[in-house]
Amino acid sequence: MKYYIISGEASGDMHAANLVASLKKKDENTAIRAWGGDKLKAEGVTLVKHIRDLAFMGFLEVIINLPTILKNISLCKKDILEFLPDALILVDYPAFNFRIAEFAKKKGIRVFYYISPQIWAWKKSRIKQIRKNVDKMFVILPFEKDYYNSNNFEVDFVGHPLLDEISKDNFSFSLQTNKPIIALLPGSRKQEISKILPQMLGVVNDFPDYQFVVATTNSIEEEFYKNIIANTNVLLTKNETYGLLANAKAALVTSGTATLETALFVVPQVVCYKTNSFSYQIAKRLVKTKFISLVNIIMDKLVVKELLQDELNGQNLSASLFYILDDSSREKILTDYKELKVKLGKEGASNKVADLIFTNIAE
Repeated sequence: MKYYIISGEASGDMHAANLVASLKKKDENTAIRAWGGDKLKAEGVTLVKHIRDLAFMGFLEVIINLPTILKNISLCKKDILEFLPDALILVDYPAFNFRIAEFAKKKGIRVFYYISPQIWAWKKSRIKQIRKNVDKMFVILPFEKDYYNSNNFEVDFVGHPLLDEISKDNFSFSLQTNKPIIALLPGSRKQEISKILPQMLGVVNDFPDYQFVVATTNSIEEEFYKNIIANTNVLLTKNETYGLLANAKAALVTSGTATLETALFVVPQVVCYKTNSFSYQIAKRLVKTKFISLVNIIMDKLVVKELLQDELNGQNLSASLFYILDDSSREKILTDYKELKVKLGKEGASNKVADLIFTNIAE
């Protein structure tokens, strides 16, 4: 079988790579081209574009980079036609992937969507596009199946793929310190890191008994982080986020998949989010959820503190971190984390999706 996979950010790259591993178990002769990152590349796929060239965060940034985005869409369509896959597998990344889904469907290519865009939070009208252009949708959040069913589109809930990734339990961590660790997860895009990491670093001196450690990624040069950190007493660990979380006492986390990862490692956290004012004001009017972090959205209550925009300042961040380091506060958060894990379903998401795709194509 020939598959064409499109993921546009680090979490999608990881989940897509695990799916590729499962697809290869079913068919050793599988041929795959993909838009993704280092994890997909490590699985032996032919990488068309790296995610470092695809990550544009916020409405203003998308507008500024629109010529590049349109050029990428054109390149993708041309490459799909030349490859002629048996199936197109889209992994989240909706602004780009919806356009490609429509194109592929018109060309008679089967379209599978793994990890639903958050249309339940905003742009609910996109359900019409999904019904029209997606053959099968595989969702990973427990409430999404009911949401789609209520909108007359049947989907498969496969459980959350993070459960598989974290169950591997073989995470490297090369740093050594005698102090308890506070993890800083400032995101995977330069735009968000440059806005959020300085805020996180502002509380370091308030906690002299702890060692702060920043999780960095391969897709961003180390010098970029060092320029922001300057002389602040923090350490860097490269491509060891899970090892860092496995050794952390608490964490400051940029909103996104990382909030769920942190919860599954049973680490109390403060969720941080900051973007330019223009993008935030638009999002504020469009997003219909009460919360921004996946932990709170899934639990439908405030489990972890969220600091957004102007709320993300030194005073609030320091107070919130003191709170989650308190034993009684920690206990309450960790109890909620146990319930969260139950809600996420069972392990085996990648294998389930591979089976469903393979079966669907064979029919």
